[in-house]
Amino acid sequence: MDASDVVRIDRDGAVAVITLQRPAARNAMNAELASATCQAITDCQNMGAIVLTGADPAFCAGLDLRNPGVDRIVDIPPFIATTASSRVPIIAAVNGAAVTGGLELALACDFIVASERARFADTHLRVGVYPGPVAVQLPRRIGSAWARELSLTGNFVDAETALRIGLANHVVPHKELLDFAMTLASAIAEQDRAVVHALRDDWRENDGLPVDQALQQHYAHAARGGFDGASSTTITSRRDQVIARARTMGSEAR
Repeated sequence: MDASDVVRIDRDGAVAVITLQRPAARNAMNAELASATCQAITDCQNMGAIVLTGADPAFCAGLDLRNPGVDRIVDIPPFIATTASSRVPIIAAVNGAAVTGGLELALACDFIVASERARFADTHLRVGVYPGPVAVQLPRRIGSAWARELSLTGNFVDAETALRIGLANHVVPHKELLDFAMTLASAIAEQDRAVVHALRDDWRENDGLPVDQALQQHYAHAARGGFDGASSTTITSRRDQVIARARTMGSEAR
């Protein structure tokens, strides 16, 4: 375990769990937490996957507006950028409220797994602040109409609504959240890391481009990285593993 006063890192095999630890402040972002979380993500770039969560009762309540130096916090934009640009996939395990900057943090991850206690809101306009990354992130994740409703009303949505509108991929009982997220993270960590890293770079570069341009970028990126074709030997050796895993998952489903 690695820990600072405000962030904890637990490693389990190839998966790292990063926990925001300002529970009394609902894990609201001040300069210390923003910097420490950014550093934690950087320190975990040798892992196969990362799970990002908060110490109960919240995931992250956004910017700490009670901090007297809030107007001087400069680490939050790099922190969001560090999360979004991580070459290691990051799952947001949202255990409670993810509000404004906390919503932006969750959206900067690859996808969201939500506890039944999770709640989501963009309250920028309610505090008179022009939205930051969420103005771009939210429409791409859930579509323009839902994004406009959330941002313009500032209303909270619960976990089931988040699942229905595509904000969360899964909703699970609160006590099962980390185990569920870890299972997904472990599956990600089993993949070929070089290909995973290249694909994540590819997605980031192509996000928001028109389809034809995105496809051109996609294939150019694959060629530059040497991923335009695996050897037949490699494919054959991995095929049997894939088939065996599919059979196991099929029996579990029954």
